[in-house]
Amino acid sequence: MQRSQRWWAIWTGIVLVLLYIPLVSVILASLANTRYLRFPHRIWTIQPYREALALAQTYDLQMTSLKIAICVAIISVLIAIPGSLAFARYDWKGRKFYQRFLLLPVFFPQSVLGLAALVSLSAMGFDLTWRSAVFTHAVWIVPIVTLIVSIQVYGLDRAQEEAAFDLGASRLQTFFRVTFPQILPGLSSGALFAFLLSWSNLPLSAYTTGVDTTLPEWLYSRMSTNFAPMVPAVAVLSILGSIVFVLIWQAGRVVVNGVIEKRKQLE
Repeated sequence: MQRSQRWWAIWTGIVLVLLYIPLVSVILASLANTRYLRFPHRIWTIQPYREALALAQTYDLQMTSLKIAICVAIISVLIAIPGSLAFARYDWKGRKFYQRFLLLPVFFPQSVLGLAALVSLSAMGFDLTWRSAVFTHAVWIVPIVTLIVSIQVYGLDRAQEEAAFDLGASRLQTFFRVTFPQILPGLSSGALFAFLLSWSNLPLSAYTTGVDTTLPEWLYSRMSTNFAPMVPAVAVLSILGSIVFVLIWQAGRVVVNGVIEKRKQLE
C-alpha cells in the first residue's frame, strides 16, 4: 500500500470512529442503573431494556414513526418517478426553472419549513396528526428522492426504448417493460433513503404531529426533562429495528433483482 493510500485509510478510520462513538455512548448509557451518566458504571444491568420492552408507549411510538416513514417512502417514490423523468430525461420549456424550483425545499432549514407547515395547516383548519407530518416530511424528502432517481435516469439506455417502440410497444408497455426495470435500483435506494430520513426526523415532526408523538420527539423530551436509563435503551432498540428493516429491504432487493434477471433470460 502506498503512503498516500495508507494515510487516507487512517483518516477514513478516524472519521468512522468519531461517527460511531456517539452510538457506543448511547449503548453504554442504557446499561446503567442511575439517572446521571457516569462511566465506568458501578452496576451494569439490562433492566432498562426490560422496562422499555414492557412499556406499551414504546410500541406506540415505534408504530407512529413507522406509519409516517412508510407513507413518506411510498409517496416519495410515486412522485419521484415522473419527477425524475421530467428532471433528467425530457427537454421541455421551463425545465431549468423546474430543476431549480425542485431543490428549494432542501435548502430550507427544517425548523423553518416545519414552522411554515404548522402555520399553513393551522390557517387552513387541518388537525395536526401523524398525517400532517407525512405531508411535511414529503415536502422535504421528495426532492431528495427525485434527485436520487434522476441519477439512475441519466444512465438509461434509450436504444432499448426505441427498440421497444419499433416492435410496436405502446408508451405504457415500454415504461413497465423497459424503463421501470432500469430505474428500479434508484427507486429502491430512494425509498430506503426516504424511510430512514423520515424515521429519524425531529424538527419537522415536532411542529406537525400534534397529538401524536414520534420516537425522536419522545427521546428528545425525555432527554431534556426526565432522563432515565430506559430512554437510551429505547433508542438502542430503535437502532436495532432500523438495522433489521434495512437487512430485510436489502434481501427483498436481491430477490426482486433475481426475478427480473430470470425474466430477461426467458424473454
